[in-house]
Amino acid sequence: MRKTVVRLSVVIFVLALGVSAIAQKRAITEKDLLDFAWVGDPQVSPDGSTVAFVKITVNAAKTNYDTSIWVVSTGGGEEPRRMTSGTRDSTPRWSPDGKFLAFVRSPEAPGAGAAPQLFMLSMAGGDSWAFTSLPRGAGGPIWSPDGKWIAFGNSATPEELARGGRPAPPPADGRETDVRVITRAVYRSDGGGYIDNNHPNHLWVISAPKSPEEKPQPKQLTSGAYSEGGFVWSRDGAQIYYTTNRTFEPYYNDIPTTEIYSVPSAGGTPTLLTKVNMGVGGLSLSPDGKKFAFGASASQKPVLSYTQPDLWVMDVAQNAQPKNLTTGFDFDIGGGVGGDNAPPRAGGGGGVIWTADGKSIIIRYAKEGRANLGMFDATTGKMSEVTKGDQAILAYQPTRDASKIVYTRSTPTVITDLYVLDRSSGSSKQLTKVNDALFSKLNLTEPDDVWYTSFDGKKVQTWVQKPADFDPNKKYPLILNIHGGPHAAYGYVFDHEFQWMAAKGYVVVYPNPRGSTSYGQDFGNIIQHAYPGDDHKDLMLAVDEVIKRGYIDEKKLGITGGSGGGVLTNHAVHMTDRFKAAVSQRDISDWANWWYTADFAQFQPSWFKGAPFEDVEGFRQRSAITHVAKINTPMMFILGEADYRTPPTAGGEELFRALKYRKVPTVMVRFPNEGHDLSRSGQPWHRIERLQHIVGWFDKWLLGASKPEYDVPANR
Repeated sequence: MRKTVVRLSVVIFVLALGVSAIAQKRAITEKDLLDFAWVGDPQVSPDGSTVAFVKITVNAAKTNYDTSIWVVSTGGGEEPRRMTSGTRDSTPRWSPDGKFLAFVRSPEAPGAGAAPQLFMLSMAGGDSWAFTSLPRGAGGPIWSPDGKWIAFGNSATPEELARGGRPAPPPADGRETDVRVITRAVYRSDGGGYIDNNHPNHLWVISAPKSPEEKPQPKQLTSGAYSEGGFVWSRDGAQIYYTTNRTFEPYYNDIPTTEIYSVPSAGGTPTLLTKVNMGVGGLSLSPDGKKFAFGASASQKPVLSYTQPDLWVMDVAQNAQPKNLTTGFDFDIGGGVGGDNAPPRAGGGGGVIWTADGKSIIIRYAKEGRANLGMFDATTGKMSEVTKGDQAILAYQPTRDASKIVYTRSTPTVITDLYVLDRSSGSSKQLTKVNDALFSKLNLTEPDDVWYTSFDGKKVQTWVQKPADFDPNKKYPLILNIHGGPHAAYGYVFDHEFQWMAAKGYVVVYPNPRGSTSYGQDFGNIIQHAYPGDDHKDLMLAVDEVIKRGYIDEKKLGITGGSGGGVLTNHAVHMTDRFKAAVSQRDISDWANWWYTADFAQFQPSWFKGAPFEDVEGFRQRSAITHVAKINTPMMFILGEADYRTPPTAGGEELFRALKYRKVPTVMVRFPNEGHDLSRSGQPWHRIERLQHIVGWFDKWLLGASKPEYDVPANR
């Protein structure tokens, strides 16, 4: 009996410790973002012993992000070590012998002549040193197989190169003009500003220095009016392959094209290998140097709204044409899932990986809200899992023989950390824990994964994020949160916004309605020429499905979404009055206005059947501004003043003015210098203020909180 009492005492003590640990944890706040750290662009040393990666943190002023290069052992159990002293260091690339790291260092502050340059770091020790000083800088270093040369990109003009970086002489009349003469339909890009077509990116090479005393001179291999990218060395180092599109205005073509060239690495005339009728991303060369592999979406006629990407192989030969390996695989090759906390800078990628024997290809794919690595037979396309689980693989890179893969991983409770996978055993090992100190204090919870049947029998997936102290016997306010795209997907990835809303006492519902990716070609394309439309029904049924569970206060429903989610938010409030408040972010309210002003030209009938003056009724009926007289829901509009993807004038500005005219409660919140990626990579303080305004609006209208900043003073 005494032993039993002792055992019970031990159990009670252990349970008490657990309860105490839980009690000490706190709810996540919006300002925790300032202490987040991200891991990006992992690169494995040639001997597989070490990983170089970029660590991203919020800068001291809370206005931007610092990036530095770190290393960690693949053996695990060691703390990462910082290798570079700069705060704008990225793109680490190992020399083939593992003795050096080349990387890109950007200037600390923009200014006249400031440009990123290539730096070298010896793994034997010592400070890094610059080995390029080109006008307009250098980027994307790629080592030759023998380690003697590095290929990179540069966009300086012959005149700038001739001046050696010195400023241009003043005009004869002494007056510098700031007037822009626009001749192309696509003339600016979100996040990049006005497009400079006078500075195409070209291929260069430079001898790889082994000490600061060496002063190698770079050599330009390509020139002309078109940009080149996707540089890949041949196995013998004699050639460099690259991709280009030699069409000045490609938006007129209903089928995208890519041209693949080779050029002698010693210099010479480029040779056109082949032209393919699709947009090709990065090329990956097989171990024997005889085949390319890449991910791309097949060209379709008629043009589709969504074309699922596939895995392709092609001979390295003139006039070769690609073969689709994944015609029978109905998920997104190279795809991912979206959250608000992928690395805001220097995230890196992964692309296509050949196994050492050339018989298989490894690449990420997205399936039902998950992003994992799969291995595809290079002849048949048959797939086997490399990673699996409720997660999103973000960036990845193999050892030289592809026996191990390092990757960054995110889940609903993990931002990004670095792991190494041993393919022979299938076991993974965590190498970094960059947010553990913070996250060990936070009470984070996994969302519920819910499938439901929509109006036409289609199965739709949603996630439900509940408060950490959730009580099924209580009634909670609900926020429906809609993703953009529309061809994108939520999933098993960290999203600060959802955790923060739940911490504030809301149940957050975030579905993947029809049109979302990771559910197959038909599910993605079904909204063509009908967006918004039946996707709205999917969203309303997601809300109904959660209400059935008995813990939602039906009188306290809110709705929000950004980009395409803003479109659907605007659509929902003129279709129903069930929501007591709405926050529409970087939205589109007037499709015709957007067609004329967005940063990309939609000259092909993918979303609409023609231009606004051809499909007049289609544009009118699907624009929320047309139906503004039906909107009675109090609305907030969150807009980036430098958003060229969904310009404010085509979205919230119009609805805000119209709702003010109708005396419907409305507020417009504008963020200076912010583009379309405000929620994901905007200034840290702006990201925090955005969250505060979203929840503040719902607190006011759903919970009755006092928010005088949103009220118009009464007349006196």
